[in-house]
Amino acid sequence: MRKVRLNRKIVNPSIPIYTGEVSKQAIGMQLFKYDKDKCSEDKAYTLTNFKGITNDEYQYWLNVDGIHNPEFIKAICKKMNIHDLAIQDILDIGQRTKFQDYENYWFFSIKSIVPSADTQLEQEQLSFVLGPNFLLSFQEKKADYFEHIRERLRKDMGIIRSRSADYLLYLLLEAILDNYFKTVDSIEDRMEKLRMLDLESDPSPKIIKTIELYKRELNIIKKTISAIRDFVAKIERDHSGFIKEAHLKYYFELKDLCFTLIDDCDTLSARLESSINLFFSIQGSRMNQVMKTLTVVSTIFIPLTFVAGVYGMNFTNMPELSWKWGYASVWALMIIILIGMIIYFKRKKWY
Repeated sequence: MRKVRLNRKIVNPSIPIYTGEVSKQAIGMQLFKYDKDKCSEDKAYTLTNFKGITNDEYQYWLNVDGIHNPEFIKAICKKMNIHDLAIQDILDIGQRTKFQDYENYWFFSIKSIVPSADTQLEQEQLSFVLGPNFLLSFQEKKADYFEHIRERLRKDMGIIRSRSADYLLYLLLEAILDNYFKTVDSIEDRMEKLRMLDLESDPSPKIIKTIELYKRELNIIKKTISAIRDFVAKIERDHSGFIKEAHLKYYFELKDLCFTLIDDCDTLSARLESSINLFFSIQGSRMNQVMKTLTVVSTIFIPLTFVAGVYGMNFTNMPELSWKWGYASVWALMIIILIGMIIYFKRKKWY
C-alpha cells in the first residue's frame, strides 16, 4: 500500500485530516466505568451520550474502533479538551511512535503489528490519551487485542479494578508487545522453513528477496520497540506525571520486554545476514566448480588442438603423411596425451 503523507500546507489547520484508507466500517465506542467494587460496560456507546469524563472516584476507559471520520474523532477529543496537535496525531497513521506530555494528560501513539499469513506485516496505529482517572484508546480498526483485558474488568480478575488508569495503559501496552513477540516468532518460523527448503538444496535467487523482506520487517519492529523503550525510560527518569509510584515496576517490566524483543530482532537479523553470506558462498562455490570443470576441459584440448593443427597444414614435405601408420600414430599420440593429462589433473585433485 502506498504511504500517504499529511499535507501540512492547508488553509485551516484546525481541520484534522485522516491519512489512511477510508473504511465503510462504522465507528464503534465502548465505555468502561469501574472501581474496586463494581464495573459497568456500555458496548454500544454513542457520541451523543458522551459528555466528557468527570473527575470522580471512578476510573474510565473509552475505546474507539475506527478513526476514519476526522469530525467524529475531533468531537470526542474536544469534549476532553484535547489539543488540535494531538487530534491530528491520532489521525495521522503514517507517523512514528510518539509520546507527548500535555498539561492535563499524556498522549502516546504506537504501531501494533500482528502475524500475517502472507509475507506482509499487518500494522495498525493505536493512540492513547492518559489522564488522572481516564484512558482514551483509539484503534485504527476493530480488533480483539484487548479482549482479555475486558474480560478481567467484567469478571473482576486480578487487580485491574483496584488500580488506576495508568495500570490499564500498562496492560494495553503489554498486550501490544505480546503481538510483537508473536510476530517475531512467526518470522523466525518462516526463516527456519526458508533455511530448510533453500539453503540445504540448490538456493534460488528469490531467497535474497525473501531475506531482505524479513530484514525490513525486523527493522520496523525494532524501530517501534525502541520508541516504547524510550518512553518507559523517560518515566523512569522523571518519576512524575500520571504514572503512580506503585505502578512504576510494571512499566519497568515493559522496558525489559522491549530489550528482549530488540535482542531477538538483532539475533534474527544476524542469522539473516549469515544466510545471505551462506547463499553467496554456495553460489560462489558452484561457480568455481563450473569454472574449474570448463578450465580442465579446455586445458585438455589445447595440446590436442595443437597436434591436429600441425598435421592439418598443407605442406608437401610432411613424412608422416606418406607413412602407412601415420594416421594411427597421430591418434595414438593424442590419446596418450589425453589420458596423461587426465591422470595428472586427478593426482592434483583439480576435479
